[in-house]
Amino acid sequence: MDYGKIAQIQRHNSWADFQLAPERQDGRLILLTTKAAISLYDFSFRSGDTLLLGRESAGVPDEVHAAAAGRLFVPLVPQARSLNVIVAGAMALGEAMRQTRLGDNLASLA
Repeated sequence: MDYGKIAQIQRHNSWADFQLAPERQDGRLILLTTKAAISLYDFSFRSGDTLLLGRESAGVPDEVHAAAAGRLFVPLVPQARSLNVIVAGAMALGEAMRQTRLGDNLASLA
């Protein structure tokens, strides 16, 4: 895909390294989890928020839950168990971009 060429990927060796990274010093950590009580549509996103998603099979460890400033779920119909993690992430990112109006300025980020 053509957007892969412009992605800025930063890998961290550990959870501790991630928390200490300079880009993590501002903004909130927002976790998408099936254990949340707040829908992503009832949450007020801010510029600088970092969206975090765990593994589909296991989620995230308790220490990650504890570090999150917000824990959100994607609402589903009762018959649906869960969404693919990429789909859930895209939905949350789209809502965060809509709320923060990031999409209005994407051309200036290129």
